[in-house]
Amino acid sequence: MTTPTPTPAPTSAPAPVIGIVGLGSIGEALLGALHTAGHHVVGVDTDLDVLTRLTRRLKAAGPTAVPGLEPVLSDDYTLLRGSDLVVEAVPEDWDVKCDVLARIHGVCPPGTPMISTTAGLPLARLAIASGRPADLAALRLFTPPTAGAPAEPVHTSLTSPGAARAAHQLLEAARLTAVRVGARPAADATALVLNLLNRAAALYDTGYVSHHAIDTAMRLGCALPAGPLQTLDAMGLDTAHASLTDLHRRTGDPSLIPAPVLSRMIDGGHLGRKTGRGFYTYDDTATPLPEHTPTPDPGAARAVQQVGVLGSGTMARGIAEVTATAGHPTLLIARSADKAQAALGAITDSLVRAVRRGRITPATRDQALAVLRTGTDAAALSHCDLVIEAAAEDPRIKRDIFTALGRTCVPGTLLATTTSSLSVTDCAEASRRPADVIGLHFFNPAPAMRLVEVAHTAHTSPAALATAHAFCHRLGKTPVHCPDRTGFIVNSLLFGYLGAALDLLDRPGADEHLIENTDTAVQQAYGYPMGPFSLLDTIGLDVSLAIQHRLHEHSPTTHQPSKALTELVAAGLLGRKNRDGLRTTAHPTH
Repeated sequence: MTTPTPTPAPTSAPAPVIGIVGLGSIGEALLGALHTAGHHVVGVDTDLDVLTRLTRRLKAAGPTAVPGLEPVLSDDYTLLRGSDLVVEAVPEDWDVKCDVLARIHGVCPPGTPMISTTAGLPLARLAIASGRPADLAALRLFTPPTAGAPAEPVHTSLTSPGAARAAHQLLEAARLTAVRVGARPAADATALVLNLLNRAAALYDTGYVSHHAIDTAMRLGCALPAGPLQTLDAMGLDTAHASLTDLHRRTGDPSLIPAPVLSRMIDGGHLGRKTGRGFYTYDDTATPLPEHTPTPDPGAARAVQQVGVLGSGTMARGIAEVTATAGHPTLLIARSADKAQAALGAITDSLVRAVRRGRITPATRDQALAVLRTGTDAAALSHCDLVIEAAAEDPRIKRDIFTALGRTCVPGTLLATTTSSLSVTDCAEASRRPADVIGLHFFNPAPAMRLVEVAHTAHTSPAALATAHAFCHRLGKTPVHCPDRTGFIVNSLLFGYLGAALDLLDRPGADEHLIENTDTAVQQAYGYPMGPFSLLDTIGLDVSLAIQHRLHEHSPTTHQPSKALTELVAAGLLGRKNRDGLRTTAHPTH
């Protein structure tokens, strides 16, 4: 259960002295949070380069808000003597942590609380090894802490009330948010997130797209709090590599073998934000430096006025609503008059709800309905400047549609497919005018989601690519372009992560609360908008299974269809769409 961020102590209260040993990603962030909150901090690290770098960053950040409370940085453990509590924030290595705790033990008098930041080592055993089990508690930190970030105070039966209280006091002092996750769910959530981060690093290493494209796509397409490569930089590439190595050793899961790019960057001293170089480059205040992101030449874009949408399902309706709301005359073509009428009714209802929620004005709603038409004759699309196909994810159906569009539409019309797992190249070949064909992968719900993946083939013309980008910007969307391949950016990464979550169901000893506990842990510990099982229900279990199969066809070693998902779909459990799935049920319990 999440609790509100505690109110800071009054400035008149005496500031406790807090020692921190280990000034890597976690230790530096914790020192910064405590310092900003007005606490006296003593930071100890035996790496002089780390001390020099942190001194430079503190100087670049400007004068302290509380004169006389500048952090003390040193490699001398004796400066910890007199601390009210000492935090151990060294890497997740048993021998290293035991050595540091022994050093703290030798300097600080009995009764001084020692707070470990261990995320995966057994706390009771670590407490015993420390020689002072009553003095040891932990603060489980999932990412480098900033104000409001989640943290879980943890203690054992050996922990004294004073040390347990100190863990809570440290959380309050750093202005973190207390969460209750539990060791097993926390470990599962961490493994799933590391799986996703590792896949993102591996995708970047192929040269498919830039680090900026990966992070933008995942942040906007999945509503993540930060892009996966940004997260790796914040975590520390060496820390992530060590955690992945340990997970692979314990599980044998090949997806947890650290991506080779991580090893190369570590060998080059590029450890992420803490060293100023990682996937991004940082200034002396650890702020990412601006980067030039190449985009298509807007001068090459063709004008788009009239838009055609082919299809009447959820995605087609959402896209038609977006284009009409942006003021484009929009023609939605359905397979029958009944489907066309139903689509118009659904769009009208959605626009009414958007007005009620304050997302658009009544005037915008009326304008959208005035420029929106429906029909059943695809020949009426012939005079559109852009036609967006949003039919069923069936390669035969899509090929037939693009063959017809290639014949029907005037030269220069941009032809787009919304596919996320089928080949844009196949659609382009079927049209007999491949220079005009592109992928426009909108995300559901289209009116709310900002991302559009713009997938180009080897034959897509520069003008077509520029037109697609300019059109997305006019819709208020963020385009991220990528070459045509199965899954593009988001699905190729997301479904590896979702597949890993489904694999937990087959783990020996998996308890009856695994699904809800995992979802809660991913949300609370990492700030994801929903856990993997809730997300599968939202996407649709049948849709998810189809995407898994398509990804497996093109990458059998990295994507395996889930047996559990296959059985769920065979049993008719499709998720939110029919109110029966992993987290969704039409059958209330009594």
